[in-house]
Amino acid sequence: MSETTPPERPDAQPDAQPAAQPSASVETVEALVRRQLSDAFGGARGMAEAAVPTVLFTVLWLSTRDLQLGLVVSAVVTGLLLVVRLVQRSTLQYVMNAVFGIGIGWLFVHLSARSGGSVDDQALAYFLPGILYSTGYTVVVGASCVVGWPLMGFLLGSVTGDPTGWHDNRQVVRLCTRLTWLLVLPGAIGVLLQGPVWLAGSNGALSAGTAVALLAALRLGLGWPLRIASFGAMVWLVSRDRTPLVDPAEEPTREQA
Repeated sequence: MSETTPPERPDAQPDAQPAAQPSASVETVEALVRRQLSDAFGGARGMAEAAVPTVLFTVLWLSTRDLQLGLVVSAVVTGLLLVVRLVQRSTLQYVMNAVFGIGIGWLFVHLSARSGGSVDDQALAYFLPGILYSTGYTVVVGASCVVGWPLMGFLLGSVTGDPTGWHDNRQVVRLCTRLTWLLVLPGAIGVLLQGPVWLAGSNGALSAGTAVALLAALRLGLGWPLRIASFGAMVWLVSRDRTPLVDPAEEPTREQA
């Protein structure tokens, strides 16, 4: 007896095709920049949480000259902000940045104390990790542009699903290089301004109180405006050119190949 083929069900669906990954285009770059903009700041609340440790430490140390009081109060308040985030079940990204910053700052203060540094030296040590981080970030990210593999390209690759495919398109590389330079600019300016102040406070050219006040003012008063301006320039750069980086007329040919 021959086998009969069962009739196809009218509701049968064809095998699902894998979802196509977005191509590297101006549109995908713009979407990436806007997402990074949102992730970077977290609104007014995220910016406030990031600023709390530096503000409390600076105000308390300048007013009381009690280093431990400044560290403890800033840590306790940041811990309370973390608890509030946990209770609300909201993102911990921004307050955790503050927790990490306090921890690293406390470590450097402790190392300064162990090496025999004065109270003034220890207060300045609190700001040193931020300067070192910005320096390293500027060098590494800037170097990625110099060698032709800008950091923004890899972020774009994470969106399109092809980590290095964007590098085959010179226009994408050029756009990502410009965006990466804009990304690194705030940190570079911060190092150029804060570095000399920290050195002047360390060698006595400036009083420790003046140096600490200037460092806090530069980090908070200039840091956020520079970052906002940087991301604003990135959004403008990608929105001024709406031409797709992949010619739509070439797509059918690619699919047939």
